Amino acid sequence: MKPPHPPTLFAPSTLPPLPAAGLTTSVGRKSTRRGDALLAGRGRFLPPLLTAVVCLALAGVALAETPLREHLKVLPFKIACESYVNDNWEIFAMNADGSNPVNLTQTPGEHELYPQVSPDGSRIAFVADRGEGREAVRSLWVMDIDGKNRKKLADYARQPFWSTDSQRIGFLPQEYPKFNVIDFFTKGMEFYNLATGAITPHPNSTNLHHLYNPNFSPNGKWIVSTVHAGMGVDHGILLLAAHGDTILNLKIPGCRPCLSPDGKHVAWGADDHEIVIAPIDTTADTPVVGQWRLRIKDQTNKIYHVDWSPDSRFLCFSRGPDGEGDLSKPGTFQAACEVVGVYANDWNLCAVSAEREGTLDLNAATDADFTMLTTNGASNKEPAWFRPAHKSGQ
Repeated sequence: MKPPHPPTLFAPSTLPPLPAAGLTTSVGRKSTRRGDALLAGRGRFLPPLLTAVVCLALAGVALAETPLREHLKVLPFKIACESYVNDNWEIFAMNADGSNPVNLTQTPGEHELYPQVSPDGSRIAFVADRGEGREAVRSLWVMDIDGKNRKKLADYARQPFWSTDSQRIGFLPQEYPKFNVIDFFTKGMEFYNLATGAITPHPNSTNLHHLYNPNFSPNGKWIVSTVHAGMGVDHGILLLAAHGDTILNLKIPGCRPCLSPDGKHVAWGADDHEIVIAPIDTTADTPVVGQWRLRIKDQTNKIYHVDWSPDSRFLCFSRGPDGEGDLSKPGTFQAACEVVGVYANDWNLCAVSAEREGTLDLNAATDADFTMLTTNGASNKEPAWFRPAHKSGQ
């Protein structure tokens, strides 16, 4: 029996603490005194236009120094994620600043992972594991955004992703019946139609092999995905025509790409310790990745599973130490800790602004640059932002 109230996601963590806060107060006072001197002009008043310019500049400084959590707190968005609590994988949803986490699943006999929220914010697709070891079966499920009306859609299915109209769920069939936790253990691509229950293959499905982490471009024209040891590629990030057989190699290192909701940027993990943002035009017939605009680095911890806020202004991702799981945890497997189904000790969710440029070192970042959304280290992974759908009559 699960406890009536889920454990808080804000518990002590062994990760290195963030640098001390307080920049807003101390720098703000200095800026104010400097502004007073400028405005007073040592006893003289400045012209009104110059006074306005100075005031706007000081306001910009204060805004830049506001803790990121305060910006997130007012957003109308939420974030779903997987967490491991009470010897069970569960799916939680929380506010954009990490507050008010709610366990949506609460199923002791089943392990739910990899939540993907529909673009209209009404449903969550996810995978659920039953059984242990090579006998485990991973299945595709869908439920309402509040965790109600669960329905199983397919067995031996992985990596769900939504069509732009929220009517179809794409997924990657498992390569062989015997379970393997490795994320690229897939062959083909299929789509489940929620209205009819029909499952249809991608038009180029027979040529799609060892993909993982697929997602649609906002215009529905492309599907971006990682490939590993398949389709003539050792390891790379591909664009697949959603309705044809065109395959483009984006020629960028790393894995787990995610296209921004406005279709103008792609974020991905360039390696275990770096997440990158770069421009891309998904309306083009041959999209290419432009100059890297933001590089988020953490040489101490791994950073993975990047996802965009619905307004394309913020990123959320997972962060934690290297590891290969803990087989003493029921329903988990052994592999690199970023893999779905592998327990990642002391992994938490973080957020940064996607509007900045340059390099952000998380181990030197201030609370204006970066914030932790969870701190209990309960293998919090695979964040998925969403704007909750309005109920009828609201």
